[in-house]
Amino acid sequence: MKDFLKYIAATVVGMILFGTIMVAFGMMSIVGIMASGQAKTQVEDNSVLVLQLNGEITDQGQDNIIGRFTGGDINQMGVKEMTNAIKKAKTNDKIKGIYIEAGALSCGYATLQELRETLAAFRKSGKWIVTYGDTYTQGAYYVASVADKVYINPKGMLDWHGLASQPVFYKDMLAKFGVKFQVVKVGSYKSATEVYTEEKMSDANRQQVSAFIGGTWKNICQAVSKSRGVSVDSLNSWADRCIMFDDTENLKRAKLVDGLIYSDEVKGTIKKMLKLKDDDDIAQLSVSDMQNVKEESNDGDEIAVYYVSGSIVQDNTTATISGGNNIVATTVCKDLERLMNDDDIKAVVIRVNSGGGDAYASEQIWHQVSKLKAKKPVVISMGDYAASGAYYMSAPASWIVAQPNTLTGSIGIFAAIPDMSGLITQKLGVKFDEVKTNRNSTFGNTMARPFNEEELGIMQSYVNRGYKLFRQRVVDGRHLSTEAVERIAQGRVWLGSDALKIKLVDELGGLDAAIAKAAKLAKMDKWQTGEYPAPPSWADQILGSMSKGNYLDEQLRANLAEFYEPYMLLKNMNSREMLQARVPFIINMK
Repeated sequence: MKDFLKYIAATVVGMILFGTIMVAFGMMSIVGIMASGQAKTQVEDNSVLVLQLNGEITDQGQDNIIGRFTGGDINQMGVKEMTNAIKKAKTNDKIKGIYIEAGALSCGYATLQELRETLAAFRKSGKWIVTYGDTYTQGAYYVASVADKVYINPKGMLDWHGLASQPVFYKDMLAKFGVKFQVVKVGSYKSATEVYTEEKMSDANRQQVSAFIGGTWKNICQAVSKSRGVSVDSLNSWADRCIMFDDTENLKRAKLVDGLIYSDEVKGTIKKMLKLKDDDDIAQLSVSDMQNVKEESNDGDEIAVYYVSGSIVQDNTTATISGGNNIVATTVCKDLERLMNDDDIKAVVIRVNSGGGDAYASEQIWHQVSKLKAKKPVVISMGDYAASGAYYMSAPASWIVAQPNTLTGSIGIFAAIPDMSGLITQKLGVKFDEVKTNRNSTFGNTMARPFNEEELGIMQSYVNRGYKLFRQRVVDGRHLSTEAVERIAQGRVWLGSDALKIKLVDELGGLDAAIAKAAKLAKMDKWQTGEYPAPPSWADQILGSMSKGNYLDEQLRANLAEFYEPYMLLKNMNSREMLQARVPFIINMK
């Protein structure tokens, strides 16, 4: 028995020692990975920057520590990291060109526009760009078409079909479960509620959607036309006939591509441009490598770049329930207050990518942005979206920069109240009784009954006040008359290029333009930028990957795709603030 216990004890001790050693090795590996990631990259002469145009491009990228261990992607692509890599390559004499490998790319057209403009500036410097794809999605081709040479696999496919919006309507589906929505709103163009109350687009909504998808497509065609030397009429003609299903020889005849080659033949083409021998290796640099390429030191004061993206919510409790990316008002306000009180930060650029959210939360962020502006310049950089509540919080800024393809505006408020009485009382057979002291003591109990006329009137007054406040915030922030704002409000969504004409934004451009303007307003000759909030650390990433909620949310996003947001709204319909300032979850522009 004693020997048996000795063996057990020895086994336990051995397991503990083994576990300790493995943890130690793991920590050493992480430290080694982090150290290697921070080491300066040495650029060889005759190098090429390689851009992978596939996957999702976000505003702010991050190093993926999990990917380093699993063999997956080691970086989530951020447009800032990609544009910075291109700009470094432009000024580095050892880097001769850029090779773009296109694939299935997922992001908005304002983000693609920002990336494309940076590549166009690189090409103007006299350096070359070559792109190849087995297949090109329309967004990837929009970016890749800026290249000197565009190649495609002889049996490949190029998607070029134009843009369309196909909103989804859930009214009849909800009715099957005994659920309907009562809507109170201000703004004939405020269409976010139509998905739950209508069977088709309203005339006003059809008008605004036609305007912004038509404007976006016009911008895309004009850019491709200029780069490829193909008329806009021809591009539209090719889109009409769904050229994606044509033989690739037709793509070449249409001047959409320059050649038909296989992926293993691209290296030979690049080597000829670099004047290398067939057996020479090509010195390649990735976007990740370029983050550690040494550049001239800048000892100037700091401009903070603060990133906000997702649905605007009031606090962390709501954010947890809602799932997905969120702009949490309580967190954002504290962060902006810290930036305001940091004397080393001379200006703040807020990068916004949001379709809005809770109206009250938007008001709280508006207040903090106003306080920040009173102390130092605040410049808004709009991404794919900066509409409704996101425009609300942006209105007091010193300067607003948007891309021509940004969707913005949507100055309007609504309340969508789920009436679940049909489900609860009729289908499930639950009965309610009541005793009350006043006429409206049961106000808001839509489990038992829908709102009556008096209650809807009370809600309309509440929404009207919210709209007037939103409108006044724009009047004060943009220095416009109430009449001028009212003409462009009513919940209408505007394309960035149109928003400039009606003074909702001050300048067309990307994040770099916003940073340059912030420096000018702060009277800075030299500056450096700092990112806030900082990308998640390796510890946060590991803990996050172990979170059950995080995993479930990722799986829902992956499986529901474009239906994820409507599903989450239905799931959490009673946890959101009643007053909303947001655009439709599914603008569905493809």
